[in-house]
Amino acid sequence: MKTAVPDPMHTLLVLGCTAAGAFVVTLLTGRITARLARSESQPFWGRLRRRCHRPWTVTLLSVAMLAAEPSAGLHGELANGVRHLMVVTTIAAVSWLATAVLFLAEDAALRHIKVDVTDNRRARKVQTQLTALRRLTAVVVTMVAASAIFMTFDALRTYGASILASAGVAGVIAGLAAQTTLANVFAGLQLVFTDELRIDDVVVVEEEWGRVEELTLTYVVVNLWDERRLVLPATYFTTTPFQNWTRSESRVIGAVVLYLDHSTPIAELRAEAQRIIEKNPLWDRRDWTLQVVDTTEHSIVVRVLASAADSASAWDLRCDVREHLLGWLRDNHPNSLPRLRTERAVSGRSDGSGGSGGSESSGQIVVGEDLFDHAQVARR
Repeated sequence: MKTAVPDPMHTLLVLGCTAAGAFVVTLLTGRITARLARSESQPFWGRLRRRCHRPWTVTLLSVAMLAAEPSAGLHGELANGVRHLMVVTTIAAVSWLATAVLFLAEDAALRHIKVDVTDNRRARKVQTQLTALRRLTAVVVTMVAASAIFMTFDALRTYGASILASAGVAGVIAGLAAQTTLANVFAGLQLVFTDELRIDDVVVVEEEWGRVEELTLTYVVVNLWDERRLVLPATYFTTTPFQNWTRSESRVIGAVVLYLDHSTPIAELRAEAQRIIEKNPLWDRRDWTLQVVDTTEHSIVVRVLASAADSASAWDLRCDVREHLLGWLRDNHPNSLPRLRTERAVSGRSDGSGGSGGSESSGQIVVGEDLFDHAQVARR
């Protein structure tokens, strides 16, 4: 006796109705979250829709189709092939949705971290660790999903013992081949979870000054002062000394070094430095000093120290102080600028009677490139 609906039509009807029903559910949930996302007081729904709508749609469709497959009237190898395809699709979709949900939770945690404050060291530490945790999450979920998908194949289950027996040799070969990569991964984990380096830290590497822009498990990107990007492997920071100006706090002391003449009025220079530093808004009102730190046969070395809230402010403060003090010295004490001194000996000429004339010498101050010209005159 023949059925009222043929098997192909029955299969298409069951699977089509199931897919349509799942699609309607995802459409309704999408409309609801879109309406909730319009409210500015609840930004969570907007982030939920952006992160999870697509993986949720694929997951619901795959789960619904997998649940409806026994009622579709499929038999034999075709039923096994369709069921296996749906199982693989469901595993991949669920892993995608799980990753999206975890990323959503990490986004919510990152939004509560305030890095736009003066002392943001702890906030940057948490931000760096959450960023690394996000990458670890994606890797772990992907590996678990891939393992689950591989185990759905009969060949892997049948020859599982052989695969496990050869895992030792394969592990050694893979370890040797990926030695550098694994070293970078472990170095990245060390940097993140031991708080040696954080996102937005100010560092000096390879004689270049910059900020840590990106910190991954295998490499670190440093944004240099001239907007160049210096990409270094994570092992660089565990094997090579580097300067971290914001390791314990953001506060930095800037130094201005001036090479001046020995006749420079230090007391007046110190008073002018104090005046310009105290009225500069970049100074954090904590420390400043002016000292003569060295002297040579041609000049004295004056160092001005002033503290600032962060490295960028310290750089601008140093430039302001240097520019102002040089201008003040030029306008008020031009003789304080560095100069070279030389003494020229002038020989006396004989008089007309053939007697020997006396000799005289005169001291003369020579500045800059004039030294060469006066030396030529002295040799004539």
